[in-house]
Parts: sequence; structure tokens; C-alpha cells
Amino acid sequence: MRKIPTRTLLVGASSLAVMLTATSLLAAERTLKFHSGYAESRPEAGFVDDFAALVSEKSGGELEIDVYHAGSLGLKEPDMLRTLQRGMVDMALLYGEYYTRDAPELSAVYAQGAIKEAEEHLDMLPTLREIYAREYGEWGIKTIGGVVSPVFNVGVHCKEPANTLAELEERKLRVWSAHLVGTFTRLDISAQVVPQNDMYMALQTGVVDCAYYLSTVAETVSLNEVTDYEAYLHPWAAAPAMFGISQRTWTSLSDEQRAVLEEAGQEIWETTRAMAVDPQREAEARAHRESLGITMLEPFSDEDVARFQAAALEAWEELARRAGEDGLAIFDEVTDRIRQINE
Repeated sequence: MRKIPTRTLLVGASSLAVMLTATSLLAAERTLKFHSGYAESRPEAGFVDDFAALVSEKSGGELEIDVYHAGSLGLKEPDMLRTLQRGMVDMALLYGEYYTRDAPELSAVYAQGAIKEAEEHLDMLPTLREIYAREYGEWGIKTIGGVVSPVFNVGVHCKEPANTLAELEERKLRVWSAHLVGTFTRLDISAQVVPQNDMYMALQTGVVDCAYYLSTVAETVSLNEVTDYEAYLHPWAAAPAMFGISQRTWTSLSDEQRAVLEEAGQEIWETTRAMAVDPQREAEARAHRESLGITMLEPFSDEDVARFQAAALEAWEELARRAGEDGLAIFDEVTDRIRQINE
């Protein structure tokens, strides 16, 4: 048998070690694709970028997140549950109300009128998070934290003064959902869904007289140019946007990589939760709208707010009933928690 020179053995062993090391590194390094339907200018998009940065930092670069904002992967929001279930994308920012075709019960998780004070929202978050984790889990999607949306003021913005439900009975009101149409119809107020992009023109041309809208950010859609009066009605019941990862991707990751994702997701959740309720932010936004020429009327009375909440609850229950047994079960779970908070 021919003897192999020692030098050749050493070179071969060295080459093998390099190959094994390279293979190990390739196995350890991973980049996940993250779909977000929000434009990069939205605050939510910024927090998704923060999440990606945290994952890279905590993993020492072994796990990276490539974020595709504004649906730039070509994926459609209504299809997202199926898309993640099939593992066609690794991760996505999930907002339950987009998935009424596949999971109508998710639109019944939270509704306007659910809270009367902004601080109640913070008490509701654990329940909302548990529901989303459970419901998305049935689609083969694991949730690992997310973005807690800020609790903005919601007001009625009109061309002529109006800060009572009785006055709104004589007006045509713009709203953003079928649930709100049902709510105001129960109050004998004519309401119609007008998309945000069409709201300015609808007010300008008299299609509607008033707009029900997030007062804190009303300037961003130039409501001050087509309305002169504003009255506060209630705090926005803002459903959180969850970080969802396909179960197929999740099971393919190492324990260390999973831990990094969970830590980063939880950090973003806690950061955004701490920012969600901010009276100073709301006061400054109100003062700015006044500087733009908006006349701030007295808020809707406690009696009117109570009537609005009662009507909203009825419309919410109807929405949940149409979603089936799961929708009603979720409605009961959330409203039971609201009652506990208010006891």
C-alpha cells in the first residue's frame, strides 16, 4: 500500500476543517423575509425596522430580517394567513381586521366604543394578545410580540358646530367601517363608509358634512382645510399589530434563534406599550390643531358617550354573530374583560 505523505494528510485535514467550518457558518446564518403592508412613513414601519435591528444585534448577525415595506413583495393582505401557513414568506406584520374572508372572527376582537378611558386599553392588551396568539396559531402562525398602536383621540370634525348626537342627526357623517355605520344607525345618524383617500373630497363637495376620525393625526389628511369644528368623542380602541412567523420557518430555526426572535419581539411590544397612552402628546396635537384655525368645542357629554358605547356594543355583537361561534366566543371573552376592568 502506498504511503500518503504526512504533509498531504495535514493539508487534507486542514481543507476539511475549513469546509466544515464554512458549512457550519452557512447553517447558522439565516435571513428571514418579513412582509409589511404599511408604508415606510408609518410609525409601525419604523418599529418593524427596530425589530429587525434588534434581531441582528442579539444574534450577533447570525439571524437577519429583511423587511419589505408597503407590500413590496407583491403579497396581498387578505391572503396573508394562507401565505404564512404555506410558508411562502417567513414573517409578516398582522392586523386582524384585514382577514375577514378567511377569519371573520378576527374582526370581532376589538371595536370602537370598547373603552371610555385611554388607560383601559393597557389593561385590555394581555387579553387581546392571548386571543391573537390562539387564533393565528390555528393557521400555523406563531406570534412573537408586535406593535402596540398609540391610543389617539377620536373626534367628530364638522363644517358647522356639532358636539351632540342630536346635532349629528341632521348631518351626514363619514366613518371608516361597517361596524361604525351600524353604531350610528342605531343612534338615528346617517353614516357611510368613505375611504380615507376620498374623505377630503367628500367633505369639500358636500357628500358628507362631518368626519369621524382620529383627531390626533387629522392634520396629516388636511381635515383642517375642509372642516372648522372638532369635538372629542372617545379614545381609539386600537388593535395591536402582531409579529407573525410561519410555523414552518419557526421549526427550522435553532433554539438560540427562536429565543432571539422572542426577546426582540417582546422588547418592541414593551417599548410601544409604554408609548401608547400619552396625554402630553394628545394635548400638544390639540393645541396645534387650534393653531391651524380649528375651533375646539366641548367634548360630547357623558350621556352621549354612554349612548354611543351602548350602540357600539350592540353593533359589535352583531358583527361577532355574523362571524359565527368563534366570533361570539371572542366577543364574550373581550367584553367580560372590559366589565371586569370597569367594576
